[in-house]
Amino acid sequence: METKRLYLCESREKSINEAAEILKGGGVVAIPTETVYGLAASALDQKAINSVFAAKGRPQDNPLIVHIDSIEMLNKIAKDVPESAYRCAERFWPGPLTMVLPSSGYVCKAVSAGLSTVAVRMPEDKTARDIITAAKLPLAAPSANISGSPSPTTALHVLNDLDGKIDAVVMGDDCKVGVESTVISVSENSARLLRPGAVTVEMLKEVFDSVIIDKAILSEPERGERVASPGMKYKHYAPKTALYLVEGDSESFCSFVNGQGVAAVCFSEERDKIKGEAFVYGVESDPDTMAQRIFSILRELDLKNIKKAYVHAPEKSGVGLAVYNRLIRACAFNVVKL
Repeated sequence: METKRLYLCESREKSINEAAEILKGGGVVAIPTETVYGLAASALDQKAINSVFAAKGRPQDNPLIVHIDSIEMLNKIAKDVPESAYRCAERFWPGPLTMVLPSSGYVCKAVSAGLSTVAVRMPEDKTARDIITAAKLPLAAPSANISGSPSPTTALHVLNDLDGKIDAVVMGDDCKVGVESTVISVSENSARLLRPGAVTVEMLKEVFDSVIIDKAILSEPERGERVASPGMKYKHYAPKTALYLVEGDSESFCSFVNGQGVAAVCFSEERDKIKGEAFVYGVESDPDTMAQRIFSILRELDLKNIKKAYVHAPEKSGVGLAVYNRLIRACAFNVVKL
């Protein structure tokens, strides 16, 4: 299969319409969003959804997120939507937030991996929304990468993983958030955080009386447990490099890594203190920079054939919780506590 490049910089309207036509015809197109690049297909087309799973090598017990462009589309996809979900949509949509709601049965069962719920979000990225609008379809769109590997935040990442396996890539800008959307399940007065992202616990508490953090965010899932959200699997987001997450202060981390004689993934403030190879993934006081860079850095480890690396863990608060969540899975829960 030849994967078409649809360049927004050459003709934005033409590229968006061409992507929409491919999607309406049952094709699979990688599209930019504000979080990561998504591998989009019609959420109403079973064959197209099967193509997404096949291209990614994704287990079919892992649900997909449906991307929409309007509340009208939400009301087709979900039923018995609590009022709190509409308040949440008013506050955070368009944006990097996904809500898990009762499914109306409108989308294919495979999208929900056999669950009675459906995960829905309205992306902030205008290109993504314009493609949905042009296609007149809800789009199921997991990350546009090989399943289990670091998520793609540039069009080049997508092509490195999926060139020749999908119909087209919309060649857009790099993703500004850098980690996947926050995922919550919603009841009338509370939300359960299933996957952290740029919409933080603190932000959610502005809408809900209580926000419960699911134990799976920081711990391993039970063997055979069915996951309610993407990104809850045991090992995920992982490069080929053997990774170890290190918890501790900066001085302890640098001393530990220097004693091991292996590569470090560190904060910018620590770069000059590391004797060996160091990969900077953000500013310690600014977790947004970590989120923007972490998947690119994990991919860079493989490009440089790094066999083993120690990653300095961020604080588990705000957007730092999202980064920690991705790293602990990329490290397969191998954690060193100093």
